[in-house]
Amino acid sequence: MATLNDVRMIAEELPGAFEKIEGHGGGASWRTRRGMFAWERGPSGRDLEQLAELGRAWPEGVVLGVRTAGLEARDELLAAFPDLFFTIPHFDGYPAVLLRLDVIEPEQLREVLIEAWLERVSRTTAAEWLREHGLRARGE
Repeated sequence: MATLNDVRMIAEELPGAFEKIEGHGGGASWRTRRGMFAWERGPSGRDLEQLAELGRAWPEGVVLGVRTAGLEARDELLAAFPDLFFTIPHFDGYPAVLLRLDVIEPEQLREVLIEAWLERVSRTTAAEWLREHGLRARGE
């Protein structure tokens, strides 16, 4: 089971990542200069209405929104790990998933956050970080 503190610790290790408290919801988000890659996400009233119309409910526990490498990557996560990841109508056509922190293991959370961060950091920074960690950039 992971926590927001795990998210903070992982994000702090990523070059150029920083935490910001968002205005309207007051939740934490993690960003680079190029945008947000993860954010604390509670349901809006409209989210709850739409889920009820679909016969679904918002899960218990803390939910994190996480950027994906596109809609295909999003759909792969949803299909492979339906107990961990979900989506809502508000995210239709948007490359992100919602994940349940209370059921994801910290190591899997780390993988998901790194993938999200790679989408929001410069190619140079990403390539350097991947090289330092003995990993290959996408397409190599």
